[in-house]
Amino acid sequence: ALDGLPAVQREALQAAAARVRQYHEAQKKASGESWSYRDEDGTLLGQKVTPLDRVGIYVPGGKAAYPSSVLMNAIPAHVAGVQEIIMVVPTPNGVRNPLVLAAACVAGVSHAFTVGGAQAVAALAYGTKTIAPVDKITGPGNAFVAAAKRRVFGKVGIDMIAGPSEILVIADGDNDPDWIALDLMSQAEHDESAQSILITPDAALADAVAQAVEHALKTLPRAAIAGESWARHGAVILVKDLVEAAALTNRLAPEHLQLMVDDPRGLLGQIRHAGAAFLGRFCPEAVGDYIAGPNHVLPTGRTARFASGLSSFDFLKRTSWVEADGAALAQIGRAAVALAEAEGLQAHGRSISIRLN
Repeated sequence: ALDGLPAVQREALQAAAARVRQYHEAQKKASGESWSYRDEDGTLLGQKVTPLDRVGIYVPGGKAAYPSSVLMNAIPAHVAGVQEIIMVVPTPNGVRNPLVLAAACVAGVSHAFTVGGAQAVAALAYGTKTIAPVDKITGPGNAFVAAAKRRVFGKVGIDMIAGPSEILVIADGDNDPDWIALDLMSQAEHDESAQSILITPDAALADAVAQAVEHALKTLPRAAIAGESWARHGAVILVKDLVEAAALTNRLAPEHLQLMVDDPRGLLGQIRHAGAAFLGRFCPEAVGDYIAGPNHVLPTGRTARFASGLSSFDFLKRTSWVEADGAALAQIGRAAVALAEAEGLQAHGRSISIRLN
């Protein structure tokens, strides 16, 4: 599939994969390595970081094909050191998307199966005659996929329960309303349940963007989907200033946040809850979906209050370890015995004290 792509698609896919890999490799180096230290009592303590053995990635394929989701799920797993990456992807009417398969090749996917929906999640979790069970399942899907991931959690790990896509744009009056309209529609076209919101202190911009959205909907191939999303879930919110905009954003905790203001970094300093932020007038969220580098699998439904986007860390696990000799145990053992006896766990205490005599 990769060899058969038109050159422009192949080069774009490889460029995106290189940027996603570079970002996640830097992410892993930040705090994804094993470490150890010896304390003042002589005990050696450490943490061993190891990758998962086998993971499953779910790639949507119902309303549209998403090679970008292949990159965003498989590359962090590959960077983490996962040895076997199993991809499942629905193929409506039996049509296999060559760009999705090419992305699997570029990203290091081990096996690909043309199955989707809740049954694909079950296959990954429990295994079938042809699909080996995995340790963790990542990747977005429809409501049935999300419900299935919730049901199998505990048997396997999952990344998150992903809901419909969201974008929140904070913009001042010095912006082109047509740009913002298309930014809002970039998420609305995903799904009828997607949510697109503009927050601005400029009333004229608010009105202009609302009109620009109506114009954009007349030109989009997915206008029916985007239009229903905008009608049911879209909003233009007028605030008194950017301070109020930041406060409201923290209540909404959006998946995607665009800061189209003079000082986006300063405004970002006021934001506590967002899955991913895009700073400046020339940084639309769509670059994050494809080529920027950070992951586009992000927390939705206000879960950015406590959750983060998919990363290399999601494919690593940490094993703590302790090494003590007789002298080190003598330093800390009696305190441990005292605590064990206080809890009424005599075997705990004796397993330590027998080594102190």
